[in-house]
Amino acid sequence: MVEPTSVRVIAGYDGSPSATAAIETGAKLFPGAHAWITHMWTPPFASGEIRRRLWRGTDHLNEFAAAIEREGQFEADRVAAVGTTLARAAGWDAEPLVERSYGGEGLQLTQLADKLRPDVVLVGSRGLGGAVAVLGSVSDMVVHYSPVPVLVSPHPLLIAEHAALAGGPAVVGWDGSDGARTALAAVERLLPHRDRLLVAVGDGTADEPATAGRELVRLPAGRGASARAVADVLIGHARERSAALVVVGSRGRSAIREILLGSVAMATLHHAHRPVLVVPGNRSGNG
Repeated sequence: MVEPTSVRVIAGYDGSPSATAAIETGAKLFPGAHAWITHMWTPPFASGEIRRRLWRGTDHLNEFAAAIEREGQFEADRVAAVGTTLARAAGWDAEPLVERSYGGEGLQLTQLADKLRPDVVLVGSRGLGGAVAVLGSVSDMVVHYSPVPVLVSPHPLLIAEHAALAGGPAVVGWDGSDGARTALAAVERLLPHRDRLLVAVGDGTADEPATAGRELVRLPAGRGASARAVADVLIGHARERSAALVVVGSRGRSAIREILLGSVAMATLHHAHRPVLVVPGNRSGNG
């Protein structure tokens, strides 16, 4: 199963194990993609050991600041180069992209996405339960504010979850809304050769014609129709069907989508052990 090579990805990379695993995940889902391996660094950046080695006393403060700046830029370039090497080894047409930041790396990454208009932004998440640690992190900011779809890759994946990346279907949360249709369109564009399992949760009457590569499944929500209950059904069905990823749409029509992301999308991000693609509802991400 070979995906098209036209997908463009911004991959946030900080050298951490979760960021490294995210590149591997992204390469499995979007083989042959063009990727910007993006590292954000905040001057002045240098370890305590480097600071001690550079320190020459208060009479040389300007030289000290300039040296830290040089060392920080060198280290940032090195981190991005390592990530680029990993991405190329995984089969991506990758290039490093180093951006200076003065805090708010997640928001700056979304601004970069607005400028470069990639097809998807890829970020890793740390946490014991899928993306449980996404709140308050760079990943959280990117998911909330990105103008294009965001793939959040949890770390670590079990063997079965990792094996599903290569050819497993995409489970798409489906309620017949514009947001769900936008999410489905994004999957069909980004992963056209993947099977799509549309999962309608609860007692709704959402319908979608059965076409090649699509399957509509109706499942009860259980425990009521809470966002967590819906997310649990999506996650459980993804596990049963050995899905590569779970896809959820957001219905927000403004830059701030906290209300929506406090519901099904955020519940899915918090508890899924598979990659989750969040597709913004106010823009399709088509560029």
